[in-house]
Amino acid sequence: MLIHPQFDPVAFSLGPLSVRWYGLMYLAGFAAFLLLGRWRARQRPEFGIDAHALDDLLFWGVIGVIVGGRLGQVLFYEPTYYLARPLEILAVWHGGMSFHGGFLGVVLAMLFYARRRGLGFWQITDFIAPLVPPGLMFGRLGNFINGELWGRIADPSLPWAMVFPHVDALPRHPSPLYQALGEGLLLFIVLWFYARRPRPLGHVSGFFLVGYGVLRSVAEFFREPDAGILGQSYVVSMGQWLSLPMIAFGLWLLTRRWPLAGESQSGRHGGSGRRGGGS
Repeated sequence: MLIHPQFDPVAFSLGPLSVRWYGLMYLAGFAAFLLLGRWRARQRPEFGIDAHALDDLLFWGVIGVIVGGRLGQVLFYEPTYYLARPLEILAVWHGGMSFHGGFLGVVLAMLFYARRRGLGFWQITDFIAPLVPPGLMFGRLGNFINGELWGRIADPSLPWAMVFPHVDALPRHPSPLYQALGEGLLLFIVLWFYARRPRPLGHVSGFFLVGYGVLRSVAEFFREPDAGILGQSYVVSMGQWLSLPMIAFGLWLLTRRWPLAGESQSGRHGGSGRRGGGS
């Protein structure tokens, strides 16, 4: 059996400043967003996203990810813990970020940006959807380095079964790595190729929602269930409950027959996109 390496969460120190691996993984995700976004902007000019707009999208997206991800962790998964330790809510460098909370934060940030710039909401989300999975992959690698989100007990004969010594001496699934490969690498490859061709407005966003929701739901079968808001484990985990609306809404988007992305960047379709995204 493999043993979790028990990484030092601090990558390096600069005097009194400690730089943690978890934060570096987020920086890697943001860097990937910019690099891939610049390439996508050149290949798909019909979206009307230039380098300046991409920088703005990243800025508002970072705010949405951090604020939404942290509040999602507090409200969806550990309300009792943070209610007793409210100052810990600010300690994002310790880990503990909810994807679904971060997703909602980004949706609100993109709604704000679209309204401010007079752009169509789905035009923006279709552009950025393929740029998101690499960030998810790096985030899950950060979870693995921190020794978080360990998996359910595994068959000892499983070649990659792993003991997390800070948890117990039982063989477990290295579920953060499963999620890095599934929601991160696999989703990126499939979505990137899907988004290379012109698609109806909202379809790339819908594909992302369905793809993430399904892959996250599958990964939850290998991950130790979260305690959740009721302080108990679930037959259906909190992550699966939160993924169900994503899948349903994504399927609805994929059935819509809107114009090809780039044909309408505002107006009637952009307006209906804002209402749908806000709900």
